[in-house]
Amino acid sequence: MSKLHLVFGGRVSDPQTLDFDDLKSIDIVGVFPDYASAEKAWRAAAQRTVDDAEMKYVVVHLHRLLQPDIVAPADKGD
Repeated sequence: MSKLHLVFGGRVSDPQTLDFDDLKSIDIVGVFPDYASAEKAWRAAAQRTVDDAEMKYVVVHLHRLLQPDIVAPADKGD
């Protein structure tokens, strides 16, 4: 199975949380086949909104949600 990663973001009520204000306006950047490409997309999206403290982008490890019993090494970023 591919190690799929989802990158998305949006406006949050508090920059220290993942409490997104409007789920209908979430920006789905994309699904990526590995952490390196997901991180590159995340950095680009975050950089575009760097001046807006209420915008937050995240990388979600979809493969961990799909197969939670498989634990990836912590130092690999997967």
